[in-house]
Amino acid sequence: MGFQKAETPPEDAPLLSKAPPLSSNFKTFANIFISIVGSGVLGLPYCFKKTGWITGLLMLFLVAFLTYHCMMLLVRTRRKLQSNEGFPNLNSFGDLGYAIGGPLGKLFVDVMIGFSHCGFCVSYLIFISTTLANLAGDGSKWSLFLGFTPKVLFLWGCFPFQLGLNAIPSLTLLAPLSIFADVVDIAAKSVVMVDEVFVYMKNRPPLEAFGGWSVFFYGLGVAVYAFEGIGMVLPLESEAKDKEKFGGVLGVGMFLISLLYAAFAALSYFAFGEETQGIITTNLGPGLVSGLVQLGLCINLFFTFPLMMNPVYEVVERRLCESRYCLWLRWLLVLGVSLVALLVPNFADFLSLVGSSVCVILSFVLPAMFHYSVFKEEMDWKCMVSDVAIMVFGLVVAVKGTCSSLFNIFGND
Repeated sequence: MGFQKAETPPEDAPLLSKAPPLSSNFKTFANIFISIVGSGVLGLPYCFKKTGWITGLLMLFLVAFLTYHCMMLLVRTRRKLQSNEGFPNLNSFGDLGYAIGGPLGKLFVDVMIGFSHCGFCVSYLIFISTTLANLAGDGSKWSLFLGFTPKVLFLWGCFPFQLGLNAIPSLTLLAPLSIFADVVDIAAKSVVMVDEVFVYMKNRPPLEAFGGWSVFFYGLGVAVYAFEGIGMVLPLESEAKDKEKFGGVLGVGMFLISLLYAAFAALSYFAFGEETQGIITTNLGPGLVSGLVQLGLCINLFFTFPLMMNPVYEVVERRLCESRYCLWLRWLLVLGVSLVALLVPNFADFLSLVGSSVCVILSFVLPAMFHYSVFKEEMDWKCMVSDVAIMVFGLVVAVKGTCSSLFNIFGND
């Protein structure tokens, strides 16, 4: 079939240990939840404002279904290659790219994963700096004194601390911080949702159900970004104890995450209507509880930053430093991500850009392409049409969504 059978060093799954114990269905579900739920949910309310809440809900569940389907395409493709093609070590998305496309296939997957994770971290910095600037209140005196906006000052204020966190070579040392950040994140989002119910009951702002086709691809980009765990599905399936039930556990996880996203986005838009901001926490207003919630979300993303950058370090150090730890290269990448964050004015617009330009390729195009390449000699016409349709859909969303997002970032919104 033309696949690459030469041995390639298997990649370590960046967020998992080298020899993880097999996980029960419950632990597998927990790992799925942690791998997928991220900062993208915070941009969904603004997406609902632009697309309309019914359109937003339809897009959200459509993307969730397609993402689940494509995750299972990757799992089936890996299983097929391992059983029939003699590939014993396919631990990651990159390994699968090598098996099907050779060194160029692996390089392309590595580049896409690198860009996507850098994009996630850029969005973290945008959220942190914008939220802290909002909490600081009137920043006019700061601007006059230092010549920078509060957002820029907070971003550079985080920079030296991120250099320290990203210098830690072992994810094991970051694990306690990650657990703390996840607990804070869940508590903060729960408070936000409860607060929004009371705001909606009080204000009942006018709402728009359908936003028109002009923003359809923009919304798809944000929704694709929100389900950001495609790169972890193969490592998660590898460590599952009952692999036959992995698809069911993944399906339940995706369904519950979709409900959580839908509830959070809809409640936020219902509460604030046309006043919904690019970062929903800026709508919460002053007050001790509001401030603690926003600060909690910032803490979560601050400590998640080095975890999300770890796959980037793994790829870059493997290719440029023979897998050796390289401090200056890590710091250079943190600097680059920080500089990009300075150039992006809107959080949700950037989510749409990353989702459309990179995540769509990883989540839809490559899984369908890999599946078609491996099964094309035995699949029926329905499966063939399905794979081709997903590839075409992904490419159209990538082109149209990227153009729409760039217009929103650099044009007149």
